[in-house]
Amino acid sequence: MPKEGTSRTRRIARHQRVRKNVNGSSERPRMSVYRSLNHTYAQVIDDKEGVTLVSASSLEESVKNNLADKSKKEIASLVGSLIAERAVGNGLKEVIFDRGGYKYHGRVKAVAEAARKGGLTF
Repeated sequence: MPKEGTSRTRRIARHQRVRKNVNGSSERPRMSVYRSLNHTYAQVIDDKEGVTLVSASSLEESVKNNLADKSKKEIASLVGSLIAERAVGNGLKEVIFDRGGYKYHGRVKAVAEAARKGGLTF
């Protein structure tokens, strides 16, 4: 039986299924990860208020300066450590991890592990 829809529509459907149960609050916000073909983005969101508390991406100058001869996974781990540093700086220690419909593998896993090393608990 063939799969229906594009890979993007299937990922969005998986993400919507997960988001039924994963909601961030001010005590424990949601850390969402998005990966495009070339870049990785992460943000910590308070869903009750509808506010992004902290964000980081591979497009930022602090990450861009360290891109020479690094793989996408290594860049994703830089994003993970950057978002952990910013979240801990804002007084956040616990988050709920939202993998965005992606497999917990590769760049998504690299962001999560670097955030854990940076002081966040999932």
